[in-house]
Amino acid sequence: MNNAPKTIPDHTAVRVALWRAIHLQLDAYPPVFKDDVGLKLIAPEEGWQKRGDMHPVGTKGYRASIVGRARFLEDLVLEQIQKGVDQYVILGAGLDTFAQRHPEVASKVRIFEIDQPETQAWKKKRLNETRLDTIGHLQFVPVDFEAGESWREKLIQHGFNPNKPAVIASTGVTMYLTLEANIETLKEVTKFAKGSTLAMTYMVPLDLIDPEERPGHQMVYEKAKAAGTPFISFFRPEEMTALALQAGFPNAKHVSRTQIIEKYFKGRTDGLEPSTGEEFLVAST
Repeated sequence: MNNAPKTIPDHTAVRVALWRAIHLQLDAYPPVFKDDVGLKLIAPEEGWQKRGDMHPVGTKGYRASIVGRARFLEDLVLEQIQKGVDQYVILGAGLDTFAQRHPEVASKVRIFEIDQPETQAWKKKRLNETRLDTIGHLQFVPVDFEAGESWREKLIQHGFNPNKPAVIASTGVTMYLTLEANIETLKEVTKFAKGSTLAMTYMVPLDLIDPEERPGHQMVYEKAKAAGTPFISFFRPEEMTALALQAGFPNAKHVSRTQIIEKYFKGRTDGLEPSTGEEFLVAST
């Protein structure tokens, strides 16, 4: 059995990073979100822009969803940090580049990236090779979810202070988890200190997706299943909000795709707009 670290990161994390980068190349100015650091880490082969999943028109809505959620999340995180929160936890961090793009913040705030050990081993190697690995208080927290390790316990073992508030991000994760696992994640975050904030994305059921977009979504689901990472959980906004309140959050709200469009995409000359399918939960302790 070969236990060596994977030579490439998760394909979903790669796609997200490349969509962020190609947004800067394809779409009109100003960009919704600026991030080409992931592209530097991946260093794809020449002509990567011609990949099927990078199609300028065919994947436009998905690309917009990725940069829209990234912008909303980053604005929220920076807002919480300005209020004095100095711990930022990223669940399923993948190729997140917050620390690399905000070194002045990373020098003052403890940033904890939680992910599978193999993904983190690859990322640390690439950060070293690209000389982006000395970024402030960035702390990698490897968690073997399949082995049943508690991410909150591992977080504390790596220096997280459970008595101080934090902002916790989880994007593009809930659909891969069972209902029970999602509920457990919500319950774990309710144990965080008062004043903590969770921002979490989730996928809505197919019947809430615009009819003209459903075939595309079904294709994505099939490809995810074929790749061994099937989408398991879908939630209606009222269901997700109710789950958060039942888990113990005193405050929970739904941030819709419509709100994100109004805030970040209104008036664009290229018609860039997130596809239907993904919504946000924002909850606080």
